[in-house]
Amino acid sequence: MNLTKALGSVGGLTLASRVLGLVRDSLFFRFVGANFASDAFQIAFRLPNMFRALFAEGAFSAAFIPMFNRKVAEGDKAAEGTGLAHGLAFAENALSVLLPVLIVMTAIVELAAWPVTWVQTFGYGKGTAAQFDYIVLLNRLTFPYLLFISLVSLLGGILNSLHRFWVNAAAPILLNLTLIVALLFFHTHDPMATARNQAIAVTVAGILQFVWLWWACRRAGVRLRLKRPVINDDVKRLMKLILPAAAGAGAVQINLVISTALAARFLPEGSVSYIYAADRLNQLPLGLIGIGLGTVLLPTVSRLLGAGKEVEAMETQNRGMELALLLTLPATVALIVCGQPIVAALFEHGKFTATNSYYTAQALAAFSIGLPSYILVKVLTPGYYARADTRTPVRYATWSMLVNLGLNLIFIWWLGHMGPPLATAIASTVNVVLLYRTLARRGHFVADAQLRRRSWRMLVAALLMGGAMALLNARFQPYVTGTNVERWGALIILVATGMLVYAVATFATGAFRLGDIKRLVRRNS
Repeated sequence: MNLTKALGSVGGLTLASRVLGLVRDSLFFRFVGANFASDAFQIAFRLPNMFRALFAEGAFSAAFIPMFNRKVAEGDKAAEGTGLAHGLAFAENALSVLLPVLIVMTAIVELAAWPVTWVQTFGYGKGTAAQFDYIVLLNRLTFPYLLFISLVSLLGGILNSLHRFWVNAAAPILLNLTLIVALLFFHTHDPMATARNQAIAVTVAGILQFVWLWWACRRAGVRLRLKRPVINDDVKRLMKLILPAAAGAGAVQINLVISTALAARFLPEGSVSYIYAADRLNQLPLGLIGIGLGTVLLPTVSRLLGAGKEVEAMETQNRGMELALLLTLPATVALIVCGQPIVAALFEHGKFTATNSYYTAQALAAFSIGLPSYILVKVLTPGYYARADTRTPVRYATWSMLVNLGLNLIFIWWLGHMGPPLATAIASTVNVVLLYRTLARRGHFVADAQLRRRSWRMLVAALLMGGAMALLNARFQPYVTGTNVERWGALIILVATGMLVYAVATFATGAFRLGDIKRLVRRNS
Protein backbone atom coordinates (compact mmCIF):
# COMPACT_ATOMS: atom_id res chain seq x y z
CA MET A 1 0.00 0.00 0.00
CA ASN A 2 1.31 3.44 -0.94
CA LEU A 3 1.66 5.53 2.22
CA THR A 4 1.30 8.87 0.43
CA LYS A 5 -1.81 7.77 -1.44
CA ALA A 6 -3.47 6.40 1.70
CA LEU A 7 -2.58 9.54 3.64
CA GLY A 8 -4.03 11.63 0.81
CA SER A 9 -7.35 9.80 1.11
CA VAL A 10 -7.54 10.05 4.90
CA GLY A 11 -5.96 13.48 5.04
CA GLY A 12 -8.23 14.95 2.39
CA LEU A 13 -11.38 13.89 4.24
CA THR A 14 -9.90 14.97 7.55
CA LEU A 15 -9.06 18.33 6.02
CA ALA A 16 -12.67 18.68 4.86
CA SER A 17 -13.83 17.88 8.38
CA ARG A 18 -11.42 20.39 9.94
CA VAL A 19 -12.45 23.13 7.52
CA LEU A 20 -16.08 22.47 8.41
CA GLY A 21 -14.97 22.56 12.03
CA LEU A 22 -13.57 26.05 11.52
CA VAL A 23 -16.85 27.10 9.90
CA ARG A 24 -18.67 25.67 12.91
CA ASP A 25 -16.42 27.49 15.36
CA SER A 26 -16.71 30.72 13.41
CA LEU A 27 -20.52 30.50 13.59
CA PHE A 28 -20.39 29.50 17.24
CA PHE A 29 -18.33 32.52 18.27
CA ARG A 30 -20.48 34.79 16.10
CA PHE A 31 -23.67 33.72 17.87
CA VAL A 32 -22.28 33.03 21.35
CA GLY A 33 -19.03 35.03 21.69
CA ALA A 34 -16.18 34.42 24.17
CA ASN A 35 -17.97 34.50 27.53
CA PHE A 36 -19.39 32.25 30.24
CA ALA A 37 -21.75 30.40 27.86
CA SER A 38 -18.96 29.56 25.43
CA ASP A 39 -16.64 28.58 28.30
CA ALA A 40 -19.35 26.28 29.71
CA PHE A 41 -19.88 24.51 26.38
CA GLN A 42 -16.12 24.00 25.85
CA ILE A 43 -15.83 22.55 29.38
CA ALA A 44 -18.74 20.16 28.78
CA PHE A 45 -17.57 19.11 25.30
CA ARG A 46 -14.04 18.52 26.60
CA LEU A 47 -15.21 15.65 28.84
CA PRO A 48 -16.57 13.29 26.14
CA ASN A 49 -13.72 14.38 23.87
CA MET A 50 -11.20 13.31 26.50
CA PHE A 51 -12.83 9.89 26.96
CA ARG A 52 -13.11 9.55 23.19
CA ALA A 53 -9.37 10.11 22.81
CA LEU A 54 -8.49 7.90 25.78
CA PHE A 55 -10.85 4.95 25.48
CA ALA A 56 -12.47 5.10 22.07
CA GLU A 57 -10.42 6.29 19.09
CA GLY A 58 -7.06 6.25 20.87
CA ALA A 59 -6.78 3.31 23.24
CA PHE A 60 -9.33 1.00 21.65
CA SER A 61 -7.92 1.43 18.15
CA ALA A 62 -4.33 1.03 19.38
CA ALA A 63 -5.17 -2.28 21.07
CA PHE A 64 -7.89 -3.60 18.75
CA ILE A 65 -6.43 -3.06 15.25
CA PRO A 66 -3.18 -5.06 15.72
CA MET A 67 -5.11 -7.91 17.38
CA PHE A 68 -7.77 -7.89 14.65
CA ASN A 69 -5.08 -8.01 11.95
CA ARG A 70 -3.35 -10.84 13.79
CA LYS A 71 -6.59 -12.83 13.92
CA VAL A 72 -7.15 -12.29 10.19
CA ALA A 73 -3.58 -13.47 9.45
CA GLU A 74 -3.99 -16.54 11.69
CA GLY A 75 -7.26 -17.45 9.99
CA ASP A 76 -5.72 -17.18 6.53
CA LYS A 77 -2.83 -19.40 7.58
CA ALA A 78 -5.22 -22.03 8.91
CA ALA A 79 -7.45 -21.99 5.82
CA GLU A 80 -7.15 -19.53 2.95
CA GLY A 81 -10.08 -17.11 2.82
CA THR A 82 -11.24 -17.59 6.42
CA GLY A 83 -9.16 -14.79 7.91
CA LEU A 84 -11.91 -12.18 7.95
CA ALA A 85 -14.30 -14.57 9.69
CA HIS A 86 -11.72 -15.13 12.45
CA GLY A 87 -11.25 -11.39 12.81
CA LEU A 88 -15.00 -10.72 13.00
CA ALA A 89 -15.48 -13.41 15.64
CA PHE A 90 -12.93 -11.60 17.78
CA ALA A 91 -14.68 -8.26 17.09
CA GLU A 92 -18.03 -9.70 18.21
CA ASN A 93 -16.48 -10.85 21.48
CA ALA A 94 -14.96 -7.39 21.98
CA LEU A 95 -18.34 -5.76 21.29
CA SER A 96 -20.08 -8.05 23.77
CA VAL A 97 -17.90 -6.63 26.55
CA LEU A 98 -17.49 -3.06 25.29
CA LEU A 99 -21.20 -2.25 24.93
CA PRO A 100 -22.27 -3.06 28.53
CA VAL A 101 -19.25 -1.17 29.89
CA LEU A 102 -20.15 1.90 27.83
CA ILE A 103 -23.80 1.81 28.92
CA VAL A 104 -22.86 1.54 32.61
CA MET A 105 -20.21 4.26 32.30
CA THR A 106 -22.63 6.64 30.59
CA ALA A 107 -25.28 6.01 33.25
CA ILE A 108 -22.79 6.68 36.05
CA VAL A 109 -21.66 9.99 34.57
CA GLU A 110 -25.27 11.07 33.95
CA LEU A 111 -26.17 10.36 37.59
CA ALA A 112 -22.95 11.78 39.02
CA ALA A 113 -22.69 14.79 36.70
CA TRP A 114 -22.53 17.24 39.62
CA PRO A 115 -19.39 15.81 41.32
CA VAL A 116 -17.83 15.07 37.93
CA THR A 117 -18.26 18.72 36.94
CA TRP A 118 -16.88 19.86 40.31
CA VAL A 119 -13.69 17.84 39.72
CA GLN A 120 -13.54 18.88 36.08
CA THR A 121 -13.53 22.61 36.96
CA PHE A 122 -11.67 22.42 40.29
CA GLY A 123 -14.87 23.58 41.98
CA TYR A 124 -15.50 26.50 39.61
CA GLY A 125 -15.10 28.77 42.61
CA LYS A 126 -15.31 32.02 40.63
CA GLY A 127 -18.91 31.45 39.41
CA THR A 128 -22.41 31.35 40.89
CA ALA A 129 -24.41 28.24 41.79
CA ALA A 130 -26.65 28.83 38.75
CA GLN A 131 -23.63 28.96 36.46
CA PHE A 132 -22.27 25.73 37.90
CA ASP A 133 -25.66 24.02 37.43
CA TYR A 134 -25.64 25.15 33.80
CA ILE A 135 -22.28 23.44 33.20
CA VAL A 136 -23.68 20.29 34.87
CA LEU A 137 -26.63 20.37 32.45
CA LEU A 138 -24.35 20.69 29.41
CA ASN A 139 -22.24 17.78 30.67
CA ARG A 140 -25.36 15.59 30.89
CA LEU A 141 -26.39 16.58 27.37
CA THR A 142 -23.01 15.93 25.71
CA PHE A 143 -21.73 12.81 27.48
CA PRO A 144 -23.93 10.20 25.65
CA TYR A 145 -21.81 11.11 22.60
CA LEU A 146 -19.11 8.85 24.09
CA LEU A 147 -21.33 5.75 23.85
CA PHE A 148 -21.93 6.16 20.13
CA ILE A 149 -18.43 7.34 19.18
CA SER A 150 -16.93 4.31 20.94
CA LEU A 151 -19.05 2.00 18.80
CA VAL A 152 -17.93 4.05 15.80
CA SER A 153 -14.33 3.37 16.85
CA LEU A 154 -14.91 -0.40 16.84
CA LEU A 155 -16.53 -0.39 13.40
CA GLY A 156 -13.96 2.08 12.06
CA GLY A 157 -11.10 -0.09 13.32
CA ILE A 158 -12.46 -3.02 11.32
CA LEU A 159 -12.81 -0.91 8.18
CA ASN A 160 -9.30 0.54 8.62
CA SER A 161 -7.91 -2.98 8.88
CA LEU A 162 -9.64 -3.76 5.58
CA HIS A 163 -7.95 -0.66 4.09
CA ARG A 164 -11.26 1.20 3.78
CA PHE A 165 -9.73 4.24 5.48
CA TRP A 166 -11.96 6.86 3.86
CA VAL A 167 -15.21 5.68 5.50
CA ASN A 168 -13.97 6.22 9.05
CA ALA A 169 -12.18 9.43 8.07
CA ALA A 170 -15.46 10.84 6.73
CA ALA A 171 -17.38 10.25 9.98
CA PRO A 172 -16.26 13.47 11.76
CA ILE A 173 -17.75 15.47 8.88
CA LEU A 174 -21.17 14.44 10.18
CA LEU A 175 -20.35 15.92 13.60
CA ASN A 176 -19.44 19.29 12.15
CA LEU A 177 -22.40 19.36 9.75
CA THR A 178 -24.81 18.56 12.59
CA LEU A 179 -23.42 21.33 14.80
CA ILE A 180 -23.46 23.80 11.89
CA VAL A 181 -27.11 23.01 11.16
CA ALA A 182 -27.95 23.47 14.86
CA LEU A 183 -26.21 26.85 14.87
CA LEU A 184 -27.89 28.09 11.71
CA PHE A 185 -31.42 26.99 12.56
CA PHE A 186 -31.52 26.86 16.36
CA HIS A 187 -29.46 29.86 17.52
CA THR A 188 -31.17 32.50 19.64
CA HIS A 189 -30.30 35.93 21.05
CA ASP A 190 -29.53 34.18 24.34
CA PRO A 191 -25.96 32.75 24.20
CA MET A 192 -26.76 30.21 26.95
CA ALA A 193 -29.72 28.80 24.99
CA THR A 194 -27.57 28.54 21.84
CA ALA A 195 -24.81 26.74 23.74
CA ARG A 196 -27.40 24.34 25.21
CA ASN A 197 -28.69 23.53 21.73
CA GLN A 198 -25.11 22.81 20.65
CA ALA A 199 -24.74 20.34 23.51
CA ILE A 200 -27.85 18.48 22.33
CA ALA A 201 -26.49 18.47 18.76
CA VAL A 202 -23.27 16.78 19.93
CA THR A 203 -25.14 13.64 20.99
CA VAL A 204 -27.31 13.72 17.85
CA ALA A 205 -24.08 13.80 15.81
CA GLY A 206 -22.79 10.73 17.65
CA ILE A 207 -25.91 8.80 16.65
CA LEU A 208 -25.51 9.86 13.00
CA GLN A 209 -21.85 8.81 12.95
CA PHE A 210 -22.76 5.39 14.34
CA VAL A 211 -25.45 4.89 11.68
CA TRP A 212 -22.95 5.89 8.95
CA LEU A 213 -20.32 3.36 10.08
CA TRP A 214 -22.92 0.62 10.62
CA TRP A 215 -24.21 1.13 7.06
CA ALA A 216 -20.64 1.11 5.66
CA CYS A 217 -19.83 -2.13 7.48
CA ARG A 218 -22.97 -3.77 6.08
CA ARG A 219 -21.91 -2.68 2.59
CA ALA A 220 -18.47 -4.24 3.17
CA GLY A 221 -20.01 -7.55 4.26
CA VAL A 222 -19.21 -6.96 7.94
CA ARG A 223 -22.09 -7.98 10.19
CA LEU A 224 -21.53 -8.09 13.93
CA ARG A 225 -24.05 -9.95 16.09
CA LEU A 226 -25.00 -8.83 19.57
CA LYS A 227 -24.30 -11.61 22.06
CA ARG A 228 -23.93 -12.18 25.76
CA PRO A 229 -20.55 -10.98 27.13
CA VAL A 230 -17.74 -13.41 26.39
CA ILE A 231 -14.54 -12.88 28.36
CA ASN A 232 -12.06 -15.27 26.76
CA ASP A 233 -8.28 -15.02 26.54
CA ASP A 234 -8.40 -12.66 23.54
CA VAL A 235 -10.79 -10.26 25.26
CA LYS A 236 -8.70 -10.36 28.45
CA ARG A 237 -5.63 -9.47 26.40
CA LEU A 238 -7.52 -6.65 24.68
CA MET A 239 -8.64 -5.22 28.03
CA LYS A 240 -5.10 -5.54 29.36
CA LEU A 241 -3.77 -3.53 26.42
CA ILE A 242 -6.50 -0.86 26.46
CA LEU A 243 -5.83 0.66 29.89
CA PRO A 244 -2.16 1.58 29.34
CA ALA A 245 -2.89 2.60 25.76
CA ALA A 246 -5.54 5.02 27.04
CA ALA A 247 -3.06 7.30 28.74
CA GLY A 248 -0.50 6.87 25.96
CA ALA A 249 -2.93 7.78 23.18
CA GLY A 250 -4.71 10.48 25.16
CA ALA A 251 -1.78 12.36 26.69
CA VAL A 252 -2.50 15.51 24.71
CA GLN A 253 -6.21 15.35 25.59
CA ILE A 254 -5.45 14.82 29.28
CA ASN A 255 -3.10 17.79 29.19
CA LEU A 256 -5.82 19.89 27.53
CA VAL A 257 -8.35 18.86 30.18
CA ILE A 258 -5.94 19.93 32.92
CA SER A 259 -5.31 23.21 31.11
CA THR A 260 -9.05 23.83 30.68
CA ALA A 261 -9.76 23.07 34.34
CA LEU A 262 -7.05 25.44 35.55
CA ALA A 263 -8.23 28.17 33.19
CA ALA A 264 -11.85 27.69 34.33
CA ARG A 265 -10.82 27.98 37.96
CA PHE A 266 -8.19 30.70 37.98
CA LEU A 267 -8.28 32.79 34.78
CA PRO A 268 -10.76 35.54 33.77
CA GLU A 269 -14.00 34.76 31.94
CA GLY A 270 -13.40 33.97 28.29
CA SER A 271 -9.97 32.38 28.85
CA VAL A 272 -11.31 28.85 28.29
CA SER A 273 -12.72 30.03 24.96
CA TYR A 274 -9.39 31.63 23.91
CA ILE A 275 -7.61 28.36 24.64
CA TYR A 276 -10.31 26.35 22.85
CA ALA A 277 -10.29 28.55 19.72
CA ALA A 278 -6.48 28.41 19.58
CA ASP A 279 -6.52 24.65 20.03
CA ARG A 280 -9.03 24.28 17.20
CA LEU A 281 -6.69 26.08 14.81
CA ASN A 282 -3.78 24.06 16.11
CA GLN A 283 -5.84 20.89 15.53
CA LEU A 284 -6.22 21.63 11.80
CA PRO A 285 -2.72 20.44 10.80
CA LEU A 286 -2.78 17.88 13.61
CA GLY A 287 -5.94 16.33 12.19
CA LEU A 288 -4.78 16.50 8.59
CA ILE A 289 -1.28 15.13 9.17
CA GLY A 290 -1.02 13.43 12.56
CA ILE A 291 -4.33 11.58 12.75
CA GLY A 292 -4.09 10.64 9.08
CA LEU A 293 -0.58 9.23 9.50
CA GLY A 294 -1.50 7.41 12.71
CA THR A 295 -4.58 5.90 11.06
CA VAL A 296 -2.56 4.58 8.13
CA LEU A 297 0.64 3.60 9.95
CA LEU A 298 -0.81 1.41 12.71
CA PRO A 299 -2.52 -1.24 10.53
CA THR A 300 0.25 -1.01 7.91
CA VAL A 301 3.16 -1.48 10.33
CA SER A 302 1.34 -4.17 12.34
CA ARG A 303 0.62 -6.12 9.14
CA LEU A 304 4.26 -5.85 7.98
CA LEU A 305 5.56 -6.95 11.37
CA GLY A 306 3.04 -9.80 11.46
CA ALA A 307 4.50 -10.98 8.12
CA GLY A 308 8.06 -10.72 9.49
CA LYS A 309 8.97 -7.77 7.26
CA GLU A 310 10.97 -5.70 9.75
CA VAL A 311 12.93 -3.78 7.11
CA GLU A 312 9.78 -2.71 5.26
CA ALA A 313 8.15 -1.68 8.55
CA MET A 314 11.07 0.59 9.43
CA GLU A 315 11.09 2.05 5.91
CA THR A 316 7.39 2.86 6.30
CA GLN A 317 8.04 4.60 9.63
CA ASN A 318 10.90 6.63 8.13
CA ARG A 319 8.72 7.84 5.31
CA GLY A 320 5.96 8.60 7.81
CA MET A 321 8.38 10.73 9.83
CA GLU A 322 9.52 12.48 6.65
CA LEU A 323 5.96 13.29 5.60
CA ALA A 324 5.17 14.54 9.10
CA LEU A 325 8.09 16.97 9.11
CA LEU A 326 7.48 18.11 5.53
CA LEU A 327 3.93 19.17 6.37
CA THR A 328 4.29 20.11 10.04
CA LEU A 329 7.27 22.46 10.07
CA PRO A 330 5.71 25.09 7.76
CA ALA A 331 2.37 24.83 9.59
CA THR A 332 4.13 25.48 12.90
CA VAL A 333 5.96 28.56 11.63
CA ALA A 334 2.85 29.89 9.86
CA LEU A 335 0.61 29.63 12.94
CA ILE A 336 3.19 31.44 15.06
CA VAL A 337 3.97 34.19 12.55
CA CYS A 338 0.50 34.68 11.02
CA GLY A 339 -1.68 33.79 14.00
CA GLN A 340 -3.21 37.26 14.36
CA PRO A 341 -4.59 37.65 10.80
CA ILE A 342 -5.72 34.00 10.72
CA VAL A 343 -7.69 34.31 13.97
CA ALA A 344 -9.17 37.65 12.92
CA ALA A 345 -10.30 36.31 9.54
CA LEU A 346 -11.99 33.27 11.02
CA PHE A 347 -13.51 34.48 14.26
CA GLU A 348 -13.54 38.28 14.58
CA HIS A 349 -17.18 39.15 13.89
CA GLY A 350 -20.46 39.24 15.79
CA LYS A 351 -19.85 38.81 19.52
CA PHE A 352 -16.14 37.93 19.04
CA THR A 353 -14.12 41.16 19.41
CA ALA A 354 -10.65 42.35 18.34
CA THR A 355 -9.48 41.87 21.94
CA ASN A 356 -10.68 38.26 21.81
CA SER A 357 -8.70 37.78 18.58
CA TYR A 358 -5.54 39.19 20.13
CA TYR A 359 -5.69 36.88 23.16
CA THR A 360 -6.56 33.86 21.00
CA ALA A 361 -3.56 34.52 18.71
CA GLN A 362 -1.30 34.59 21.77
CA ALA A 363 -2.61 31.20 22.91
CA LEU A 364 -2.24 29.87 19.35
CA ALA A 365 1.43 30.84 19.19
CA ALA A 366 2.06 29.00 22.46
CA PHE A 367 0.21 25.87 21.28
CA SER A 368 1.97 25.87 17.91
CA ILE A 369 5.42 25.53 19.44
CA GLY A 370 4.45 21.95 20.22
CA LEU A 371 2.77 21.15 16.90
CA PRO A 372 5.64 18.97 15.58
CA SER A 373 5.64 16.94 18.79
CA TYR A 374 1.84 16.48 18.77
CA ILE A 375 2.13 14.95 15.30
CA LEU A 376 5.33 12.95 15.88
CA VAL A 377 3.59 11.19 18.79
CA LYS A 378 1.11 9.85 16.20
CA VAL A 379 4.02 8.66 14.03
CA LEU A 380 6.06 7.04 16.80
CA THR A 381 3.42 5.27 18.91
CA PRO A 382 2.42 2.80 16.15
CA GLY A 383 5.96 1.44 16.50
CA TYR A 384 4.99 0.35 20.03
CA TYR A 385 1.35 -0.62 19.49
CA ALA A 386 2.14 -2.76 16.44
CA ARG A 387 4.43 -4.81 18.72
CA ALA A 388 1.69 -5.06 21.40
CA ASP A 389 3.66 -2.75 23.71
CA THR A 390 1.18 -0.32 25.22
CA ARG A 391 2.94 0.03 28.57
CA THR A 392 5.97 2.02 27.45
CA PRO A 393 3.92 4.84 25.88
CA VAL A 394 1.82 5.10 29.05
CA ARG A 395 4.91 5.53 31.22
CA TYR A 396 6.11 8.35 29.03
CA ALA A 397 2.64 9.88 28.80
CA THR A 398 2.51 9.90 32.59
CA TRP A 399 5.81 11.77 32.76
CA SER A 400 4.46 14.16 30.14
CA MET A 401 1.31 14.81 32.16
CA LEU A 402 3.33 15.48 35.31
CA VAL A 403 5.50 17.94 33.40
CA ASN A 404 2.36 19.59 32.03
CA LEU A 405 0.77 19.92 35.47
CA GLY A 406 3.92 21.39 37.02
CA LEU A 407 4.46 23.88 34.20
CA ASN A 408 0.77 24.82 34.22
CA LEU A 409 0.94 25.77 37.89
CA ILE A 410 4.00 27.93 37.15
CA PHE A 411 3.02 29.49 33.82
CA ILE A 412 -0.64 30.26 34.61
CA TRP A 413 0.38 32.98 37.08
CA TRP A 414 3.14 34.32 34.85
CA LEU A 415 1.61 34.11 31.35
CA GLY A 416 -2.15 33.93 32.03
CA HIS A 417 -4.08 32.29 29.18
CA MET A 418 -0.80 31.61 27.31
CA GLY A 419 0.50 29.50 30.21
CA PRO A 420 -1.60 26.31 29.74
CA PRO A 421 -0.96 26.06 25.97
CA LEU A 422 2.79 26.56 26.43
CA ALA A 423 2.87 23.93 29.19
CA THR A 424 1.02 21.50 26.91
CA ALA A 425 3.51 22.12 24.08
CA ILE A 426 6.57 21.53 26.26
CA ALA A 427 5.04 18.41 27.85
CA SER A 428 4.30 16.92 24.44
CA THR A 429 7.88 17.56 23.35
CA VAL A 430 9.13 15.65 26.40
CA ASN A 431 6.86 12.75 25.40
CA VAL A 432 8.27 12.64 21.86
CA VAL A 433 11.89 12.68 23.01
CA LEU A 434 11.25 9.71 25.33
CA LEU A 435 9.34 7.74 22.66
CA TYR A 436 12.01 8.32 20.01
CA ARG A 437 14.96 7.45 22.26
CA THR A 438 13.45 4.15 23.35
CA LEU A 439 12.51 3.05 19.82
CA ALA A 440 16.03 3.91 18.65
CA ARG A 441 17.65 2.10 21.60
CA ARG A 442 15.64 -1.06 20.88
CA GLY A 443 16.54 -0.91 17.18
CA HIS A 444 12.88 -0.52 16.21
CA PHE A 445 13.44 2.84 14.58
CA VAL A 446 16.63 4.18 13.00
CA ALA A 447 16.51 7.39 11.00
CA ASP A 448 17.82 6.53 7.54
CA ALA A 449 20.12 8.70 5.42
CA GLN A 450 17.27 10.23 3.44
CA LEU A 451 15.39 11.35 6.55
CA ARG A 452 18.55 12.80 8.14
CA ARG A 453 19.46 14.67 4.94
CA ARG A 454 16.05 16.18 4.42
CA SER A 455 15.07 17.08 7.98
CA TRP A 456 17.32 20.08 8.56
CA ARG A 457 16.72 21.34 5.01
CA MET A 458 12.96 21.30 5.58
CA LEU A 459 13.45 23.29 8.80
CA VAL A 460 15.48 25.93 6.93
CA ALA A 461 12.79 26.11 4.24
CA ALA A 462 10.08 26.61 6.88
CA LEU A 463 12.06 29.43 8.53
CA LEU A 464 12.57 31.13 5.16
CA MET A 465 8.83 30.97 4.60
CA GLY A 466 8.23 32.41 8.07
CA GLY A 467 10.50 35.36 7.35
CA ALA A 468 8.69 36.12 4.11
CA MET A 469 5.26 35.86 5.75
CA ALA A 470 6.29 38.17 8.60
CA LEU A 471 7.08 40.86 6.03
CA LEU A 472 3.68 40.36 4.32
CA ASN A 473 1.54 40.22 7.48
CA ALA A 474 0.84 43.95 7.65
CA ARG A 475 -0.47 43.98 4.06
CA PHE A 476 -3.16 41.40 4.87
CA GLN A 477 -4.27 42.85 8.21
CA PRO A 478 -6.71 45.50 6.85
CA TYR A 479 -8.62 42.88 4.83
CA VAL A 480 -9.02 40.08 7.39
CA THR A 481 -11.63 42.06 9.33
CA GLY A 482 -13.55 43.34 6.30
CA THR A 483 -16.52 41.80 4.53
CA ASN A 484 -16.86 38.03 4.28
CA VAL A 485 -15.52 38.08 0.74
CA GLU A 486 -12.53 40.22 1.78
CA ARG A 487 -11.64 38.16 4.86
CA TRP A 488 -11.92 34.78 3.13
CA GLY A 489 -10.11 36.07 0.06
CA ALA A 490 -7.30 37.46 2.20
CA LEU A 491 -7.04 34.21 4.16
CA ILE A 492 -6.89 32.07 1.02
CA ILE A 493 -4.23 34.32 -0.55
CA LEU A 494 -2.25 34.35 2.71
CA VAL A 495 -2.23 30.55 2.95
CA ALA A 496 -1.53 30.07 -0.76
CA THR A 497 1.38 32.54 -0.63
CA GLY A 498 2.90 30.68 2.33
CA MET A 499 2.56 27.35 0.54
CA LEU A 500 4.18 28.73 -2.61
CA VAL A 501 7.10 30.26 -0.72
CA TYR A 502 7.65 27.01 1.21
CA ALA A 503 7.53 24.92 -1.97
CA VAL A 504 10.15 27.13 -3.60
CA ALA A 505 12.27 27.05 -0.44
CA THR A 506 12.23 23.23 -0.25
CA PHE A 507 13.69 23.04 -3.76
CA ALA A 508 16.14 25.88 -3.09
CA THR A 509 17.50 24.16 0.04
CA GLY A 510 17.63 20.74 -1.62
CA ALA A 511 15.06 19.23 0.76
CA PHE A 512 13.28 17.90 -2.32
CA ARG A 513 14.26 17.53 -5.94
CA LEU A 514 12.24 17.33 -9.16
CA GLY A 515 12.96 13.60 -9.38
CA ASP A 516 11.22 13.04 -6.05
CA ILE A 517 8.01 14.55 -7.40
CA LYS A 518 8.21 12.46 -10.58
CA ARG A 519 8.67 9.24 -8.58
CA LEU A 520 5.73 10.18 -6.33
CA VAL A 521 3.47 10.78 -9.34
CA ARG A 522 4.49 7.45 -10.90
CA ARG A 523 3.72 5.57 -7.65
CA ASN A 524 0.26 7.07 -7.33
CA SER A 525 -0.68 6.66 -11.00
